[in-house]
Amino acid sequence: MNRRIVVVGANAAGAKAAAKARRTNPKAVITVVDRGCFISYGACGIPYYVSDTVADIKELMSTPIGVVRDANFFRKVKGVSVRTGTEVVGIDREAKVVRLREAGAQDASLSYDKLILATGSSPFIPGIDNVDLQNILTVKSIEDAELLKERATPGAEACIIGAGLIGLETAEALQKNGVRVTLIEMRDQLLPGVLDPEVAAVVEKQVKLQGVTVLKGCAVTGFAGEGTVRKVLAGEREIATDLVVLAPGVTPNAQLARGAGLAIGTTGAIAVDDMLRTSDPDIYACGDCCETTHLVTGKKVFIPLGSTANKQGRVAGINAAGGEATFAGVIGTSILKVFNVNAGKTGLTEAEARGSGFEVETVLSPAPDRAHFFPGAKPILLKLVAERGTGRILGLQAAGEGAVDKRLDAAATAITFRATAEQLSQLDLAYAPPYGAAMDNLIVAADIMKNKLSGHARGISAREVKRKLDEEDDFILLDVRSPAEHGEIGIAGAKLMPLGVLREKLDELPRDKEIVTFCKISLRGYEAQRILDAAGFADTKFLDGGIMAWPYRFRDK
Repeated sequence: MNRRIVVVGANAAGAKAAAKARRTNPKAVITVVDRGCFISYGACGIPYYVSDTVADIKELMSTPIGVVRDANFFRKVKGVSVRTGTEVVGIDREAKVVRLREAGAQDASLSYDKLILATGSSPFIPGIDNVDLQNILTVKSIEDAELLKERATPGAEACIIGAGLIGLETAEALQKNGVRVTLIEMRDQLLPGVLDPEVAAVVEKQVKLQGVTVLKGCAVTGFAGEGTVRKVLAGEREIATDLVVLAPGVTPNAQLARGAGLAIGTTGAIAVDDMLRTSDPDIYACGDCCETTHLVTGKKVFIPLGSTANKQGRVAGINAAGGEATFAGVIGTSILKVFNVNAGKTGLTEAEARGSGFEVETVLSPAPDRAHFFPGAKPILLKLVAERGTGRILGLQAAGEGAVDKRLDAAATAITFRATAEQLSQLDLAYAPPYGAAMDNLIVAADIMKNKLSGHARGISAREVKRKLDEEDDFILLDVRSPAEHGEIGIAGAKLMPLGVLREKLDELPRDKEIVTFCKISLRGYEAQRILDAAGFADTKFLDGGIMAWPYRFRDK
């Protein structure tokens, strides 16, 4: 008898699994069941539909040549049966049957030889007062997209709860519709868990410049309104609003698996092996509902991304159809565009690396995204994280108006193959002035990392310098830029001594004090540190990233 494969869930992972299962086993009987009406759509495109960047919502459900991926498409093109509006309410593992419930119809069942769970995730709904009021919305489904677009009227006030990827993308979408947006984040930075604070500051600056109100360290305790939300309550603060978007994150839809007695991992998602088998060898799980392995730490993680869902769907489809494939894990590569800034990460942030027990070194490297003299060059800031002792690259973060994606992709490759700073610095990257510098910023960051790991370069973070200034520590903050640069913008308390005259003015500097040098990007700052070292100064450092990476207030002119 032909193999019977049932897939629960018909979006990224499920649709990919069904299609790949069909290509792997042309004779299999494949049925996909989904409780929704819309299938195989790009949920990551919802903010762009809301903002009218994507004109027609059908584009989110279509192939590159414009064919809508509906049940009819899967039946005719893929040879797969899709049952929409049908919920799987239980699994009988012994009988190898799933129980179905369809509105307006009697409960039914469906037999399987292999079962694939692609049940996805759901927006996290905080258990706070009046969260069920009208106009408190989420951003997950096609229905969500249509409702949000309908309610996002010009002049309306909206509060977005959560400043992660979805929250920021939605903020831009609403603002482009003429909605006045307040972004509320419980943590003390934007994109917590995605970026370290100094990189997140680049994003925050741009978001504020676009007129979005940003409230950090602000915990929402409830909502108020008669039927429809009118206020967001955050401690003593009351924020008037017409619309609320909940974007604090998502949780895996593991209820069906849990009810069937399948093992649930430490993350709360379904536990799987590298073939995406659950604790039942005839049941696979893929996409947002299952956990995976972080390739840097080796630990189990829940990092729901559309890219991962598609790759896992392919693996699950192959295996369920009788083939053999594995999925090694992820490194959490993610990216977003919000207004004029691009930002993303791959691997571990500094905070994550330290929390995982690594001894780390970090580099901040600001530079243009292409040759500085080429028209259209735009700034980007890279933060590279490596393991002390081995030099292994652990992570990269990037933010700025320029192209960050190719730096992240190159670093993702390096991290996946456990490259060191030495190896990263030798990458043979494509170069021409329209695309990058002769020494790409990623290569420069790797070289700085090598200098730090060898002890030749000693950096100090902006956070630590700010602390020293605030506490009036006895040290010298030495600005080695030109007088014109110094006069244009600077850090209060800094002493000017341009690099070109430093060697002849060494006697003006005390040798018994800590000296921190800086310039625009700390290239000259590092040169100054080496000059001071050679002259016998004992305690010298340069400001990581220079003034371009300084996230605090500058000196008044």
